[in-house]
Amino acid sequence: MAKGHRSQIKRERNAQKDTRPSAKLSYARVSVQKACYVLDAIRGKDVQSALGIVTYNPRYASELIAKLLKSAIANAENNNGMSAENLYVEECYANKGPTMKRVRPRAQGRAYRIEKRMSHITIVLNEK
Repeated sequence: MAKGHRSQIKRERNAQKDTRPSAKLSYARVSVQKACYVLDAIRGKDVQSALGIVTYNPRYASELIAKLLKSAIANAENNNGMSAENLYVEECYANKGPTMKRVRPRAQGRAYRIEKRMSHITIVLNEK
């Protein structure tokens, strides 16, 4: 059990909060594996080159990640007062979300399951 009063516990928890600018897309209709192809390409890059990479990447996930990256840059500028020229992608990852289960009819009355996977994509920026 945690020691101390409830307000003290909350104060300590909020003091440990991450102050880096970030953006999160929940329930993206793309699988984790497909999103990670694009995320691996931009990890560690500065935001200008990362935007260039996702803009000209032909994958569907790159459209979602481009919008998410622009949102993270706007969060850094507006909420944290950071300059966009000094930002780089420190962390980017995709976690597994819920899976929609669908049924596809097959021959002789059988039914095959189709799994439509979702993911939660997170981008965390930082200053150089």
